[in-house]
Amino acid sequence: MSELVTGEAVALELRPAKLPSRGLAVLLDLAVAVTVYVLVTLGLVAATASLDEAARTAVSIATFVLVLVGGPILVETLTHGRSLGKLACGLRVVRDDGGPIRFRHALVRGLLGVIEILMTFGVVACVASLVSARGRRLGDVFAGTLVVRERVPAAGQGGFVPPPPPWLAGRFSGLDLSAVPDGLWLAVRQYLTRMRQLDPQVGWSMAERLASDVAGRTGAPVPPGVPPAMYLAAVLQERQTREAQRAFRGGVAAPAAPASPVPAVGQGGPVLPPPAVPPTPVSPAVPPSSSEAPGVPAERPATGFVPPA
Repeated sequence: MSELVTGEAVALELRPAKLPSRGLAVLLDLAVAVTVYVLVTLGLVAATASLDEAARTAVSIATFVLVLVGGPILVETLTHGRSLGKLACGLRVVRDDGGPIRFRHALVRGLLGVIEILMTFGVVACVASLVSARGRRLGDVFAGTLVVRERVPAAGQGGFVPPPPPWLAGRFSGLDLSAVPDGLWLAVRQYLTRMRQLDPQVGWSMAERLASDVAGRTGAPVPPGVPPAMYLAAVLQERQTREAQRAFRGGVAAPAAPASPVPAVGQGGPVLPPPAVPPTPVSPAVPPSSSEAPGVPAERPATGFVPPA
């Protein structure tokens, strides 16, 4: 079994799928898509019987585009490159650097697949796969993807990427990684998985060259005192963390507890005045004789006035 080798002479653990397995996966996907298309078409024929010929033709074209073109694109996007046929054959579509594909990759593959597979009955796709050293059809070349078998490391070779030391965790969270090409990420990942099998001097020079390339793309130099291999491991972990956050974005966050309107003492916030309390109504003064029986007039207090005789 031949393995792919990068420009840095690092063995590549992703094994490209062969043409027979890819052809079988395509046939299974086409069988499912055609079955769905026939069922949908029969339902639309019954539902649009009252329409004129032009309207029925427009509906038929829209159904063909949505089911036979949009369907595979949607499936590959949602499953990250594993359609029903590829799942049955143990295949997966990945990016050139081994990462999961996105909508733009599936869109390019699907649009070119109409020409390569549907319109030419797969002749163009077969010829392109036979000519390509990695068995890629035109859709894979333009989308930057590769159909591989499941990631099973070759015998006697480890595919484990060592994590960076704890003191480097989160140190490169502010780097701009958008300018780093997929091929460079692939070389970094493959170097980290094989660095223990390389000669120490060769591995150190390779790590320095890769770290210099990554630092040149990000615009930030390698921090002094950080070994190049640890720098590469930390930057790669940061990229994988961002990929995971984008993949799982949209989760429901736990509701935060409502903040108190009155800030705590010592926080420096403005002190709000206490809420106004309505005054309690005061009942009129009750004279001391109010406890006597009703109907008996109470004695008037002495005022010192003596009426004339």
